[in-house]
Amino acid sequence: MAGHSKFKNIMHRKGRQDAKRAKVFAKLSKEISVAARGGSDIDFNPRLRLAVAAAKAQNMPHDNIKRAIQKAEAGDGANYEEVRYEGYGPGGVAVIVETLTDNRNRTASEVRSAFSKHGGNLGETGSVAFMFERVGMIIYPAATASADDMFEAALESGAQDVESGDDGHEVICEPDDFSAVRDALEEKLGEPEDARLDWKPQNSIAVDEDTAGTLLKLLDVLDDNDDVQRVAANFDVDETVLEKLSA
Repeated sequence: MAGHSKFKNIMHRKGRQDAKRAKVFAKLSKEISVAARGGSDIDFNPRLRLAVAAAKAQNMPHDNIKRAIQKAEAGDGANYEEVRYEGYGPGGVAVIVETLTDNRNRTASEVRSAFSKHGGNLGETGSVAFMFERVGMIIYPAATASADDMFEAALESGAQDVESGDDGHEVICEPDDFSAVRDALEEKLGEPEDARLDWKPQNSIAVDEDTAGTLLKLLDVLDDNDDVQRVAANFDVDETVLEKLSA
């Protein structure tokens, strides 16, 4: 298995985002609108195809997706730019923050403040990215298939790796293969629970309960920022600690 945070950790983070459904949809809409500026036909715009796939994986209504694309076609909305921030959270955990912002100074200030208030430090671009791999990630519930059947389906679809556990299956592929792998898996197994490009840690840092509590607060503050699209971190927390912190 490739080095990665335990599936339970990933699902914990996803669950915290799902509790903020409206905010998640707003961020997905922003990504779709930005991607659609490169063309509104998903067959000829890989980024838009990916953004729409991610929105569908989060059960975003079709009308919301359509409005986001139409907004880009009409030239409405702010002029967003992509900015990536990198730094270290409590316990030396590496953190990558991807943003779409119409005010770089505001976003930088808010991200820096979040790090400093939760025992972390914002670094330069590239300061932690070398600890991660850029990958396509497709997640299915455990009930979708057995571990062996999921592995076989993923292999046939062109994926690199599969991590299966009691809570589900996590399929990893090359970023350039993401759309093809997702479509092939969807044809075999139906819609995934989640599908996205992500940052996969090469190694994970185990953190204790006190550190985990502060770290999760930092990640929540970042997730809650309207400019932040995605947060990745190379931490690993014991399941019993996660259950206690999320109780």
